[in-house]
Amino acid sequence: MSLKIAIAQINATLGDLAGNAAKIAEFAARARAAGADLLLTPELALCGYPPEDLLLRPDFYRACERELDALAARLTGIAVLVGHPEERDGRRYNAATLLADGRRVATYYKQLLPNYEVFDEERYFDAGDAACVVTIKGVRCGINICADIWEAGAAEAAHAAGAELLLVLNASPYHLDKHEDRAAVLRQRIAATGMPAVYANLVGGQDELVFDGGSFVLDADGRETCRLPQFAEALEIVDFAAGRPQPGTLAPAQSIEAQVYAALVLGVRDYIGKNGFPGAIIGLSGGIDSALTLAIAVDALGADRVRAVMMPSPYTADISLDDSRQMVRTLGVRYDEIPIAPAMQTYEAMLAKEFAGLPADTTEENLQARIRGNLLMALSNKTGALVLTTGNKSEMAVGYCTLYGDMAGGFAVIKDVFKTFVYRLSRWVNREREIIPERIITRPPSAELKPDQTDQDSLPPYEVLDAIMQAYMERDESPRQIVAHGYAEADVRRVVRLLRIAEYKRRQAPVGIRVTQRGFGKDWRYPITNRYVDEF
Repeated sequence: MSLKIAIAQINATLGDLAGNAAKIAEFAARARAAGADLLLTPELALCGYPPEDLLLRPDFYRACERELDALAARLTGIAVLVGHPEERDGRRYNAATLLADGRRVATYYKQLLPNYEVFDEERYFDAGDAACVVTIKGVRCGINICADIWEAGAAEAAHAAGAELLLVLNASPYHLDKHEDRAAVLRQRIAATGMPAVYANLVGGQDELVFDGGSFVLDADGRETCRLPQFAEALEIVDFAAGRPQPGTLAPAQSIEAQVYAALVLGVRDYIGKNGFPGAIIGLSGGIDSALTLAIAVDALGADRVRAVMMPSPYTADISLDDSRQMVRTLGVRYDEIPIAPAMQTYEAMLAKEFAGLPADTTEENLQARIRGNLLMALSNKTGALVLTTGNKSEMAVGYCTLYGDMAGGFAVIKDVFKTFVYRLSRWVNREREIIPERIITRPPSAELKPDQTDQDSLPPYEVLDAIMQAYMERDESPRQIVAHGYAEADVRRVVRLLRIAEYKRRQAPVGIRVTQRGFGKDWRYPITNRYVDEF
């Protein structure tokens, strides 16, 4: 006799309790039809993750309770392990409840509450302190939730309570190399307990986070016996027989470029779709950032829901217009050109008295960006479509962006993608055919706000800038350490200073998709008013 476990890798919509419950019931029916005995759902699958301050509202818990009871009543012929929040005796928990035969069989409370990176669970939940082991078709199954497996304790407690198989519900957001990290920590728990494990992960976009799925199964030797695809809903049946998971489907591994691109596509699709926007508007510049953003948007939404707008100034090169026109023809999106020279002249006349005797500087450059921002937002207001901004992580880091100009919009698609990786992604987009014109990729990047301008007039080479930023921001290395890697002290001083003084801009930037281990969002909490200066 064997235990057949179905992994429900679902895309939950935060707060849509009825919709999420219906999806769980649908997956349960499919799993039952395929012969499964148990359906394993992701962490907080009933309400979506992370609910943030919804978890401070008593009514939210009551609504979740009602929906969980209603779900239990509609499930037949299969046991379902559901992640949900629960309030009991004045305490609040991140819970997983086994539903069977119309009732709640057992409930487990998450023991290890993460409070790092993007996680803030100690703000909302109390920690559980007891193992939970349920017997299904003769197999003793221990239950853990996500962070429980990242440290010793909860899995070992389940094993000590008699578990022979570990079921892990997860809402683990994506960042580069995250799948390898998950497998590595789970292997540590397996080495300590000797238990195989089934790992079910959430999929979908939620504001700045993207959950990549990639659910998997490890046997008692830590070997991967089953792997679900990333960035897509999936249902897979795992056969646990003779004390071990039997070999199953192994979805092919994706390259880093393919993963990041898929994360960005999913993040855009779910942000636009779950918030009810009819489509997206993108301001094209003829540069690589807006070109990549356009390609992502079309793959996420379809060409019919994307509109591209080119707003040339007297400094816009002809090749920028030519390349933009070529790309929109290739993708088949609506394309409009709105020259901004008349608005520039109007602004110049309006400000002539105030600017008399003062030399031209970045003020005039920024006015061009703000004119474009105003036009894009007007089109957004008129049509309801959301403006997708096109700034990358390198620009966000050092403030090479204009408030109320190129930062104007509702969602920052490549906000967490370094410029050097923008090039890698663009090459990946063109792996089979030219979508982004080759000249956009090979020409020197420029904001085109004055004659013969290039980004490197104001910034170190992007290879240097990005390497310094990765060391300082993502690995928390000191300036001294970065200089010791061989980077010029002048470059390190400049980049760190620009990072510090641009904090007020970043705080006003749209939310954007996180794909690295540390983005400018939930896991970057530096003060704006700050006189601390790093030592060299």
